[in-house]
Amino acid sequence: MKEYILLLPIIFIFHDMEEIVGFNWFFMKNPDLYDRYPKVTKAYRNFKTEGFAAAVYEEFIPFFGVSLLAYYFPNKVFLSVWYGLFLALAGHFTVHIGQTIYLKKYIPSFVTSFICLPVSVSVILKCTRIMTFDMVTILTIIVSILFMMINLRLAHMLAHFVNGRVEDETNVER
Repeated sequence: MKEYILLLPIIFIFHDMEEIVGFNWFFMKNPDLYDRYPKVTKAYRNFKTEGFAAAVYEEFIPFFGVSLLAYYFPNKVFLSVWYGLFLALAGHFTVHIGQTIYLKKYIPSFVTSFICLPVSVSVILKCTRIMTFDMVTILTIIVSILFMMINLRLAHMLAHFVNGRVEDETNVER
């Protein structure tokens, strides 16, 4: 498994660069999405690149940290957490592909999701054959996925905080 471990943060950052670069552009070109899907887009209203980049950085920390721990200290717990994070990331790609199909238009994240999902599934399947799945491993994987879901909410809160600070600084400069 060791040869796959550092792919997690690499794939994550490759994918999220597309989101950072295209996020504001996408919503500026598609302002109707706020009215058509208010519950979904509520979390993205007034987002700026600075806030989104801060959120991506916050999300990157567990991917990178857990990958380093699993690489240098490959034990059952760290490898199970790593595996859970990889599953969460693959699920993230699946959501973006589904969003693109549902909206019937390109969204920033589709291209890298389309590239990274097959690679991620391949890594997950190879690691599935190597790992031993006992109750501790399964629970650790589930907790890791739930952690990343909660962490996504934390990342959104950080983005809103940073966006507010950027807005405050912009208003002061005027």
